[in-house]
Parts: sequence; C-alpha cells; structure tokens
Amino acid sequence: MATEGIEAVFLETHNWGKAAKFFQALGFELEFSTDHNSGRLRNGDGPYVFIAEVPEDREPQTQIVLKVTDAETFRPDPAVEVVTPFEDTHYGTTEMTVRDPDGRLWSLQAPSKN
Repeated sequence: MATEGIEAVFLETHNWGKAAKFFQALGFELEFSTDHNSGRLRNGDGPYVFIAEVPEDREPQTQIVLKVTDAETFRPDPAVEVVTPFEDTHYGTTEMTVRDPDGRLWSLQAPSKN
C-alpha cells in the first residue's frame, strides 16, 4: 500500500499572527485557530498548512505530512526506514515517522480508529 500524497505542511513559527497573515496574503483562508497560537489554513483543494507558535529559543521546524488511508493495513516497503510506528496523536489522527535516505523525517498520518 502506498501513501496518497501530501496531506499537510506543518510549520512552527515565532509569531502565529504574522505567519497566519503571510499565508492569508497568499490566498490561504483560515479554517480554524486554537487558543494556544496555532491554526489551520487552506488554499483550494490542496494540502492544508498548520502553523504552531514555538518559543523564541527554539528553532522553528517544518514537516511535510503524507496521507495514509488506513494505518492498520499500511505496510511500508523495506526501503522505508520506520522511526516510530503508528501511534495515536492528541489531534485525532494516528502517526508514523519515517526517515528518508538523506536523514529527513517524514510524518505519515491516518485517521484514528478511536
């Protein structure tokens, strides 16, 4: 079974408000924001962008999220290094982390069965 392409781009920022305005100026619409300086924006039918504010002493990270239909039936090819198997997240999905040949980490997400 393969992934279904890019689900989302997860961005960390030092200023949620400025980051959200930047993406809105590029045509993204705010779908929702949380009460802890984060939120989801979308432009058309493409992947969504989720932005979360982090403290100034932390380097902002970027992660691309690949979509998986069913975590229970997904079996990665042996060429894919699994760093962490599928685990439930606090945001309603189940997530696996894999590493590409250059050492980058990728998030694979599927709907939670809970």
